[in-house]
Amino acid sequence: MANAHESPVLPEVFGETDAYLFREGTHAGLYRCLGCQLDADGEGATFGVWAPNATHVWVMGDWNSWQHEAEPLSPRWDGTGIWQAHCADARLGHAYKYRIRTRSGRILEKADPLALYAERPPQTASRIWSLDYAWGDGGWMLRRGAANALDAPVSIYEVHAGSWRRRDGEPLNYRELAHELADYAARLGFTHVELMPITEHPFYGSWGYQTTGYFAPTARYGTPQDFMYLVDHLHQRGIGVLLDWVPSHFPTDAHGLAHFDGTQLYEHADPRQGFHPEWNSAIFNYGRNEVRSFLISSALFWLEHYHLDGIRVDAVASMLYLDYARSHGEWIPNRHGGRENLEAIDFLQELNRAVYREHPDTFTVAEESTAWPKVSRPTDMGGLGFGLKWNMGWMHDTLAYWREDPLYRTHHHDRLTFSLVYAFHENFVLPLSHDEVVYGKGSLIGKMPGDTWQQFANLRLLLAYMWAHPGKKLLFMGGAFAQRREWTHEGELEWWVAERPEHAGVQHLVGELNHLLRTEPALHEIDFEGDGFEWIDASDRTHSIIAFLRKPRRGEPVLVVCNLTPQPRQNHCLGVPGGGTWREILNSDAEPFGGAGWGNLGAVRAAPMKAHGRKHALCLTLPPLSVLYLKKDRDAS
Repeated sequence: MANAHESPVLPEVFGETDAYLFREGTHAGLYRCLGCQLDADGEGATFGVWAPNATHVWVMGDWNSWQHEAEPLSPRWDGTGIWQAHCADARLGHAYKYRIRTRSGRILEKADPLALYAERPPQTASRIWSLDYAWGDGGWMLRRGAANALDAPVSIYEVHAGSWRRRDGEPLNYRELAHELADYAARLGFTHVELMPITEHPFYGSWGYQTTGYFAPTARYGTPQDFMYLVDHLHQRGIGVLLDWVPSHFPTDAHGLAHFDGTQLYEHADPRQGFHPEWNSAIFNYGRNEVRSFLISSALFWLEHYHLDGIRVDAVASMLYLDYARSHGEWIPNRHGGRENLEAIDFLQELNRAVYREHPDTFTVAEESTAWPKVSRPTDMGGLGFGLKWNMGWMHDTLAYWREDPLYRTHHHDRLTFSLVYAFHENFVLPLSHDEVVYGKGSLIGKMPGDTWQQFANLRLLLAYMWAHPGKKLLFMGGAFAQRREWTHEGELEWWVAERPEHAGVQHLVGELNHLLRTEPALHEIDFEGDGFEWIDASDRTHSIIAFLRKPRRGEPVLVVCNLTPQPRQNHCLGVPGGGTWREILNSDAEPFGGAGWGNLGAVRAAPMKAHGRKHALCLTLPPLSVLYLKKDRDAS
């Protein structure tokens, strides 16, 4: 057996510059120099793994019949803790693991933290793989900067790949999903698909949020090339693809990152910092430069090699607060005595700088559930640097309001209007996500009060209000056709109910909302500034009616009127900016959407009368539990 401290001549995969950047915490491309790097001719591979506290490291796999100590790795001379070896007999597709002897003499068998592919769970070995693929999305890649811009229409369809649709009881593979998902998302007009984590994970019931493979798409649905095909096909259909990414914590499975070389290498050693009590998982040590390099490299890897259009960073609040989910005495204050995780803040800022530096035509999204300031503001302004932030406050207040019996909504009017007090403090996404339809919370339609008619009218009202509200949109699968059952990761959506008239009507409405979002600049151009919004009437709590304008940079605004009770209103007058004819461009009570067909016969002419501080007014028929969108004809005076 070769001496563990000898350094044989190896291909210069991990070089001096890599070592410097790795230790500095700024290496953004570890996937190019660590893990398993196949030789150019496919005859052999070089392995590199970070295990600074190991006394011996071997690689064992299919090519050496899993002999425990047949292929020793040697530590680099520079003290980085990187071990390397070249294995001449290793080939594409071979499974492998690292065998690590710790300082205490314990033997660990670990999957490769930078593996490109893994065995299908419950198997846990890594696989030697290449990322060769002939992409066909060149057109999308050239124009995606405009599609991902802050002033672009963005309507995100959130999907759990394993439970969207099944065939013979089994989830669709990536290639099957590519065609069926693209057809559906394109038919409904969604601009982006957001995939709940497809990074490799051992426990299916974690939905991917307990990640072990930060560089590997899960093998449950196919190979890396199959996943590339999914992204490629969606792009060719004009649909962007976002990945839910989890740098906040990781599981403690024996083959994963936890206690990787016998020490808390990736996680904090002190459980008050390194163990997550809510999720029973390990927390990354963001103050360790090598860990920062690992995570930033993971994020950029998906954007570079899989052409993803952005990453949604999960559980940011749990990263920002040292006392998150902890009681007094269960956490360690920062150097200033506060509860802010200063190392996590620095990491998130560096992550966003790296993403926007290397891939400026993509974007990052924070799932941050508190009022942390400047989440979506540039780092040079003291912000975290995200492009967008989920508006959890809007989601909680809105769903709480909608749960109220319309009879009592007059007492909760402020819940409806409060979001506009802070709507432009951040670049917000309005999320009706998977989190709202699990763990006993019921489906969206199930949250709606009243009988069946009122439930469907309320849901149409909610969706049309959401699409009119400033901010980008996100809707979890099943919500688009009012699935009755709470979501479960086992099984598939209730596709059979989508054919029923009332469910099909909701789906038709979502398609029309997405069409208007794309075609009406007023509904998307100025989502993050006050110039794009103006109240007409925010104070009519007696009748539970609100009215506002969405305004474009140039051209006519869209008037939005919401009647939040089942009582139709006749001759309800609202001040508007200018006379002439205002057309109904959307009525959520229209018969094609499953409504009763109340309305204004398609158009109303503004009268020269003062109302709400304006010289003209529209006197409207407001259908029950409905939203109207109206727009002034171009030739109107």
